[in-house]
Amino acid sequence: MRNLVWTITFLFCATLTAQDAYETGMQKAFDLWEANETIAASQLFERISRVEKENWLPSFYVATIEIIGSFGIKEEAKLKAKLTKAQTFLDEAKTLSENNPEILITQAMLNTAYIAFDGQKYGMTLSAKNNRLYEKALRLAPNNPRVVLGSAEWEMGTAEFFQQSIAKSCEKVNRAVVLFADDSPAKFHPSWGEERAQTILKKCKMQ
Repeated sequence: MRNLVWTITFLFCATLTAQDAYETGMQKAFDLWEANETIAASQLFERISRVEKENWLPSFYVATIEIIGSFGIKEEAKLKAKLTKAQTFLDEAKTLSENNPEILITQAMLNTAYIAFDGQKYGMTLSAKNNRLYEKALRLAPNNPRVVLGSAEWEMGTAEFFQQSIAKSCEKVNRAVVLFADDSPAKFHPSWGEERAQTILKKCKMQ
């Protein structure tokens, strides 16, 4: 009986230690990211992902950092290197969390990075994929403000490209702003978007 109690206590303490290490590492990675030390942040998220093999978040953030960093790159080889790495980690996140709307809209953002680089080369195939990704994300999480905002931005970009009205997209942005007021994601889960939604809404009001 004494051995059983000792074993349970040991396992409990080990679990707490692992959880503390995870939270400390994740917070450090976010601090590095906020300080614009993106390479160090990505590397730390990557190391955490090797330990947290059943947690989608570290791999997700490696992908997110690489995707964001790809916008504005002028050389296709460099762009593909970053986005190939991003896709690898995003695929890892997908295997750990299927039908996750946050992952779906991040996949759409990755596709958008290719389109922004060369719309003529990538636009036709990836635009259709993005439409499906946002449709699926909205079905899964119609009240997720990041999903609503991402869908609105995508539709807005398409409308502007074809010189069409962005009024419906602006309605979506306004809805996203309302949804952000009640957004309360779990610790370390995606929580971005409110400031961006407010900025886009101001643009809408100027139309």
